[in-house]
Amino acid sequence: MTSISSDEFDRLLRTFEHQSSHLEARDSYGTSVELPYMAKWLAGESDDLAWLDDWCAILRQHVAAGRTARRARIVSEPLSDYQRWSYSIAHPMVDAGEDIRWVPRRLVSSIGIPGNDFYLFDDHLVVFLIYSGNGLNAAYETSTDPADIELCRSAFAAVWKVAVPHHGYQPA
Repeated sequence: MTSISSDEFDRLLRTFEHQSSHLEARDSYGTSVELPYMAKWLAGESDDLAWLDDWCAILRQHVAAGRTARRARIVSEPLSDYQRWSYSIAHPMVDAGEDIRWVPRRLVSSIGIPGNDFYLFDDHLVVFLIYSGNGLNAAYETSTDPADIELCRSAFAAVWKVAVPHHGYQPA
């Protein structure tokens, strides 16, 4: 596996050719970008979600070019605070063209999934997202190993089969 920088990862998010498949399996994250907005939400403060505009613009560009962005979130129920917040802010991304789906953790007990969240780009490059215990991103590890690609492809396909589209998911 090869480590890449956050800038290189951002480039991959913008330049895949056909499809991006993203599997999330943690109940909380601590991304430095998101934490201040989640804190506002927890305090009951409003958020215009303008901080998502750049990502939504990228998603609209992908859709206009015929590319697909899919995200499956495996979640424990009832949802953690992080996932409740994440659910509450997903609509602009869904409206921009990202297919976000929710998967209650009880539905994936017999599905083999990788030990880390990942992005699979065009079925030929996987980026494993390595997090520290507090949910902050620690590293991005890439692989083109056919076994890693197949593991992530098959895991995502199996999870996607039981996933509920964002607009149809009602958090417990």
